[in-house]
Amino acid sequence: MNNSVWNKPYVISPSLITLDLCNLESQVKQLEDSGIEMLHVDLLDGYFSPSMPIGLDVIRQLRKKTDLVFDVHLMANSHDYFVNELLDIGVQQLVFHGECEPHIDNRLNMIHARGVRAGVALRPATSLSTLDYVLEKCDTVLLMLINPGYASSKSESQVPYARRKIEELHQMIASRGLDTKIEIDGRISPRNIEEYGKELVQIFVAGSTCIRRDDIAGSVKALDEIYNRMFGV
Repeated sequence: MNNSVWNKPYVISPSLITLDLCNLESQVKQLEDSGIEMLHVDLLDGYFSPSMPIGLDVIRQLRKKTDLVFDVHLMANSHDYFVNELLDIGVQQLVFHGECEPHIDNRLNMIHARGVRAGVALRPATSLSTLDYVLEKCDTVLLMLINPGYASSKSESQVPYARRKIEELHQMIASRGLDTKIEIDGRISPRNIEEYGKELVQIFVAGSTCIRRDDIAGSVKALDEIYNRMFGV
């Protein structure tokens, strides 16, 4: 597994559920061949949000087929079973929702004890105060910019306070001298990458706005060109 990916100015983490779910192995191989190093894996329980596109068995089988870093976003009302299974499968980062976890500090400890990066995800309207006493233990904080589970709804657009929330989180992290990564998810566009990628955000979850399943290589090339322009590569 490639650990150097965490040291880049920012990284693109294509969303697994954006791909052709009937041809996942082939599509993931195309991502890998195009130079992608990380895969964003959404796992939903069907209760936290009204969708449940993939299950643990799919993730388990896919783990055997690729060396991509698995960046897991767990969206579940109860975490114990899912966290244990994901850790056994072998993921590199596991982020869970603070709104559904009664013992955030302990959950972070549990994941870290297995040598896996841990973090907290927040719905758009959840206050950053949730992180006040656990931020030091978060390798990553994932900010949802749309309401989770409603990506297919055309009425769902990025919340108007997205920049303010990202900037406030950045300030929290910087004021404490931490290396916590900021990850954003929800209608992420090339413009978002250009807007936030220089200094505010380190992980961009790329969905259908960035990745075309019928032209994965071309999509990744376009994203690479943005990175090269921004950092003079």
